[in-house]
Amino acid sequence: QVQLTESGGGLVKPGGSLTLSCVASRSIFSRNNMGWYRQAPGKQRELVAGLTSGGTANYVDSVRGRFTISRDNMKNTVYLQMTGLKPEDTAVYYCKVPMKPCIECPIIDNWGQGTQVTVLS
Repeated sequence: QVQLTESGGGLVKPGGSLTLSCVASRSIFSRNNMGWYRQAPGKQRELVAGLTSGGTANYVDSVRGRFTISRDNMKNTVYLQMTGLKPEDTAVYYCKVPMKPCIECPIIDNWGQGTQVTVLS
């Protein structure tokens, strides 16, 4: 499988910006869809932004226009640029890549360990 490592979280004030990174242990993003998820305390994990292997991005309504997902295949990295941050964006952010280890194998969701984003005035 693959190891995913998120970084870039932190504490920012409302209106601030952060860029999260998801680094894969090998080259996978050009051949697999991926997603950035977040989980706030007491809430279910939700998909925030997705990026297909072909480079098409999609966003949940609450972040559209503020967040941008992108990738650098040479660095095995997917980014989530977050601007105009709001207190409700506070959560642990995870990247996920669903993959099939073999043709007959079921899809396995590969998750990173998460990075904390706190938006607080």
